[in-house]
Amino acid sequence: MHNRFQIKHITNHKEYPYDLLLLADETIHAIDKYLYDSLVYVVYEVKMPIAVFCLYPVDSETLEIKNIAVSPAFQGRGLGSQLLDFIKANYQQYANLIVGTADCGIAQIRFYERNGFVKYGIRKDFFIKNYERPIYENGQLLKDMIMLRYGK
Repeated sequence: MHNRFQIKHITNHKEYPYDLLLLADETIHAIDKYLYDSLVYVVYEVKMPIAVFCLYPVDSETLEIKNIAVSPAFQGRGLGSQLLDFIKANYQQYANLIVGTADCGIAQIRFYERNGFVKYGIRKDFFIKNYERPIYENGQLLKDMIMLRYGK
């Protein structure tokens, strides 16, 4: 990780950066479903939060990335890939590292695939069942979640 950035594990719920979390998830209600059971990390440049990621231990074998978001001003600079490298290096005790993203989130799927993740499943109607209102991305209604696993 670049030495200008500091990664801090956040345990105080009042410090959760919802503005960043909402970049990767649609509603506070949806975020709150996993946030309090997750390991939450915030990336700071000086004292400004610029990225966040939430790791949810599914079981003793599986860790799920529930949210990973980089401030728009810092996107496209490799920070997201650096965060994935941090997670891979620091959570090797989990045999499975997984993440889900919208089936029409082509850029997100490519990002994970470039970082060693492979598609392994689909959570049918995930976005319809888990969100109160329809969500559209790139003009498409979000329905299914594509699941990807880090291929060690």
